[in-house]
Amino acid sequence: MNRIETDLCVIGAGSGGLSLAAGAVQMGARVVLVEGHKMGGDCLNYGCVPSKALIAAGARAQAMRGDAFGVTGAEPQIDYAAAKDHVAQVIATIEPHDSQERFEGLGVQVIREFGAFISETQLQAGDHVIEARRFVIATGSSPFVPPIPGLADVPYLTNETLFDLRERPDHLIIIGGGPIGMEMAQAHVRLGCKVTVIEGDRALNRDDPEMAEIVLTRLRAEGVQIIEGAQAAQITGQAGAISVETSDGQRIGGTHMLVAVGRKPNIDRLNLAAAGVKTTRAGVEVDAGLRTANRRIYAIGDVAGGMQFTHVAGYHAGLVIRPILLGLPAKARADHIPRVTYTDPELAQIGLTEAEARAAHGDALTVARFDFAGNDRAIAGGKTDGLIKVMVVKGRPVGVSIAGAGAGELIGVWALAVANRMKMGAIAAMVAPYPTIAEVNKRAAGAYFSPKLFDNPMLKRVVRAVQAVLP
Repeated sequence: MNRIETDLCVIGAGSGGLSLAAGAVQMGARVVLVEGHKMGGDCLNYGCVPSKALIAAGARAQAMRGDAFGVTGAEPQIDYAAAKDHVAQVIATIEPHDSQERFEGLGVQVIREFGAFISETQLQAGDHVIEARRFVIATGSSPFVPPIPGLADVPYLTNETLFDLRERPDHLIIIGGGPIGMEMAQAHVRLGCKVTVIEGDRALNRDDPEMAEIVLTRLRAEGVQIIEGAQAAQITGQAGAISVETSDGQRIGGTHMLVAVGRKPNIDRLNLAAAGVKTTRAGVEVDAGLRTANRRIYAIGDVAGGMQFTHVAGYHAGLVIRPILLGLPAKARADHIPRVTYTDPELAQIGLTEAEARAAHGDALTVARFDFAGNDRAIAGGKTDGLIKVMVVKGRPVGVSIAGAGAGELIGVWALAVANRMKMGAIAAMVAPYPTIAEVNKRAAGAYFSPKLFDNPMLKRVVRAVQAVLP
């Protein structure tokens, strides 16, 4: 058995673990990185990167359809396997940045084995026993497969297997109407598949219903069938002929099925009980500083039981490096974390939705709205389906919802504002280039201030008085 002593042992080479390992070793710490599967984790291999590559292929196909701006459209000739080759090429292009070779070049000792705790201070990975001053669990999450009767007896896809599929599905049934389900629904209908989404609640139910409806209206118009308020109750069939019966008696037949109902934390292999680490159904139990019940062990990213986004894992990595390497206090917050659904139009959110803000702040809340139809660049590009809502309390934004073209880019300004507790005046003072979609942010701030300026009798009296005495 090979025994290793180190300052920091990071378990999991996904986005959070890689960010932490790279930062820590470059700051002078001895770092061991343990990964039993693929470097880059879910994001690079099965999540953010391949899904956005496939979405790009779908967008390319969609751009060719229909007549617009004096250009005659044509039905695209789609090679589904070639689209998947594009996905693989994108992964391969990014892969070296997350590779074992790169991290060993930085000075990290990389062990390609699954790790399990054997005591409160030791982790075993293959024939290595690692004793570290601090451990960080960054093992991420995996697709949750619900116990639907019959599901185990039919072939189904998850995000871990979808991108290996080479033959285009004739009819893709998607169980789950969350962000992953809706992104893949639109990508596949644009690539020539028939698509049906089955959702037990309402589709995109985490988001503001008014904003979600802008997205869902577009998906329906493109041909996605969305069945809401109906659970998948029974699944039967075989490869190429799958049937789903819903709780309200509907029966949907398709050739392929994607299960996209949520995620589960990757904790089963870790033997956390041996380390004195407590867990919940959501993942590893941590305090505000992301520290577990064992003071030597932290958890970051999806496995920490909070928001499951790559950028959250990166944020957590930057946070825990402070107490681990410098002994400085750190406390995680979530109010400044944005989220984006990469449909077309996109759907972005930071902080509270309108309903959440009204429940929390009552009459102190002001909601500023601006419609994309009032933006000149959106008009010029035919992208007027969109809306921004800013929830404001005492002059500060506490939540922003955006549905529309480039919503994922637009939310960045508000992420800056919320993270730094800026007031609406800072957004109003910004000069956005004309004509850009980015002007909707400034116009939303203007919508907040307009009633204060133009519906203010006192201000009007002051202006008249000043005009009366000016030469």
